[in-house]
Amino acid sequence: EVQLVESGGGLVQAGGSLRLSCAASGFTFSSYAMSWARQAPGKGLEWVSGIYGDGTTTYADSVKGRFTISRDNSKNTVFLQMNSLKPEDTALYYCAKVPLGRLPYEYDYWGQGTQVTVSS
Repeated sequence: EVQLVESGGGLVQAGGSLRLSCAASGFTFSSYAMSWARQAPGKGLEWVSGIYGDGTTTYADSVKGRFTISRDNSKNTVFLQMNSLKPEDTALYYCAKVPLGRLPYEYDYWGQGTQVTVSS
């Protein structure tokens, strides 16, 4: 059974930083691309960033230069380092698994999410 468990969210002031973690289990983690997505109140799901098994990364324009995605295949964990946070980054952040051969914004499993709130 695929399980994705996010952690690390919280309340931070604008300009601050947070590091999200996602512990994965139930599949061969190193073989799959992983992504982070977010959903702000009243809005749809927005893809944020993806990382392939070989470490290749990709980002949405809205977070490029501020967020860094990484993974530790030995610990089946993917991270999202978020710097220079803005109030518009406030959202529920999800970790998602990407099926083989699909694009980073095409998920088949995601976790319960971790809340990030950025105050102005």
